[in-house]
Amino acid sequence: MQDETQNFVWVNSKLKTLFTSSPQSKASLMLLGIDLGTSSVKVLLLDTDGTVVGEASSAYDVNAPYPGWAETNPEAWWLAVAIAVQKAVKNRQVEVQAIALSGQMHGVVLTDAEGTPLRPAILWADTRSSEMLPQYDVLDSSMRSQLANPIAAGMAGASLLWLRKYEPEVYARARWVVQPKDWLRLRLTGKVAAEPSDASGTLLYDVVSDCWALDVIAALKLRSDWLPELLPSSSSIAGNLIPEAASHLELIVNTPVIAGAADTAAAALGNGLIQPGTVQLTVGSAAQIITPRSQPIVDSYGRTHLYRAALPHQWYTLAAIQNAGLALEWVKGVLGYTWEQVYAEAFAVPLGCEGLTFLPYLTGDRTPHLDPLARGAWVGLGLHHTRAHLMRAALEGVAFSLKQGLDAIAATGVTATQLRLAGGGTLEPMWQQLLADVLQVSLYSTTVAAASARGAAILAGMGIGVFQDAIATQSSGQNTTPNNPDSSLEAAWQRYQSLYPSLHQWHHLGD
Repeated sequence: MQDETQNFVWVNSKLKTLFTSSPQSKASLMLLGIDLGTSSVKVLLLDTDGTVVGEASSAYDVNAPYPGWAETNPEAWWLAVAIAVQKAVKNRQVEVQAIALSGQMHGVVLTDAEGTPLRPAILWADTRSSEMLPQYDVLDSSMRSQLANPIAAGMAGASLLWLRKYEPEVYARARWVVQPKDWLRLRLTGKVAAEPSDASGTLLYDVVSDCWALDVIAALKLRSDWLPELLPSSSSIAGNLIPEAASHLELIVNTPVIAGAADTAAAALGNGLIQPGTVQLTVGSAAQIITPRSQPIVDSYGRTHLYRAALPHQWYTLAAIQNAGLALEWVKGVLGYTWEQVYAEAFAVPLGCEGLTFLPYLTGDRTPHLDPLARGAWVGLGLHHTRAHLMRAALEGVAFSLKQGLDAIAATGVTATQLRLAGGGTLEPMWQQLLADVLQVSLYSTTVAAASARGAAILAGMGIGVFQDAIATQSSGQNTTPNNPDSSLEAAWQRYQSLYPSLHQWHHLGD
């Protein structure tokens, strides 16, 4: 591979992005990536040589008026986007050649014909639609296979079933149903559209045939007339910046707006995770293990998700671990630790925690159990255990949960010999070593700041032809190799695997 086709390489210990550029690419051209996250928007201004020129974020509230609900007023997104864009772009408005979007998946925004929201957006973390999931369970198996995904609350299809039952007037009035970043694009361009990477996470999409699953929608007795037209790809030009939006963002009217991608797909592109067979672990409040695919391989066990990638003719398999940093932060707070104390005390406890095991299912579980009622526990407590043991058990429990996710990925035909690490939750060397020892694979760091916004900016460049393509190459960051298997850690892993089946009935006593 020639140097000019390389995408991700390490230079002076800093990740720099290079692209296959078309002849008209110039250093003065800027690309704007906007990532509409769950609680904040991140904006990144990228030069065509891969240099980050500007970066900013702005927060907004996630509201929970009732237990299990998670909503945001889309107008709060609109105000926050303006703040972040103005901070990131500053006085470079005329240099911005294109805009592309990334955004949180699975959510629902109902609008009228002009795109005005009729109610707050229902977000991915909203579990009110759990009671609707049996309507998917009775679908014909051929229809279920089209969706290529486990059925979970918080996904658009389930949320729409809830709205039909409990808010029928709003349901009937709505002209469009769109995902969060697609609503933002509607405000930018005045045009309604969807694209495959976000649509594939709605439980209304035929992931294998790459179109809306109209027979599934009909079987669920949901409306199909409010679904937007699907653009061909994440790098398609969706429209141009209208005057009202240009004034709001302080940008130039008619700037091209590119379709963009779901946040996970955009982050994979931004991190250079493109080549099928590579596997990446991202740890934050939750954790995700993803691997790109050149064919849509459906998990026959129903433990992992399959979505469209940001690049054409690619998909990715995802194991969703619901409780990672979230569980560790909770345990740390309950035990009164600082992170410095965790590293000093918990990692001094022997492997296996001398018989103590922690289940991290504080908010239920996705991969592998798909059980929203699963709950956490310490099991095996004795008088010899200290708070350091409790913390160490939590670290091992989260690591074991990640191992179950990696095993679920392997069951779909991709065995990781190396694992890329991304996200702020994998930076501590002692934690990396524990992960390597539990997962028994070598780890290497490829942390890129604001990866989803960066991926969106890359799509902006691809959409207007500044980048002909983005091609991934191996990156060589700090490597962490696993120690030889330890019998105490292996015994702890066996205990961990046995506990969920043993406690499953207890979790569901009140169901």
